[in-house]
Amino acid sequence: MTPVEYAITITPLSDADGGGYLAEVPDLPGCMSDGETPQEAAVNIQDAIADWIDAAKDMGRPIPMPGTAQKQAS
Repeated sequence: MTPVEYAITITPLSDADGGGYLAEVPDLPGCMSDGETPQEAAVNIQDAIADWIDAAKDMGRPIPMPGTAQKQAS
């Protein structure tokens, strides 16, 4: 299977939230990870994407294609 590239968003976390950065995948609801730096958050989200897809497959749920969230927002 060819790897699929999902867009991610990275935003800084407030000190109250522990600092660092939050990475999210708009196409995969609830798929998120964090890191001390934006780069670390971007690396960590790759495992979260794989886990999200594995869980969806295990539950028999559809796996959105990249760009799905953007198309729905239009």
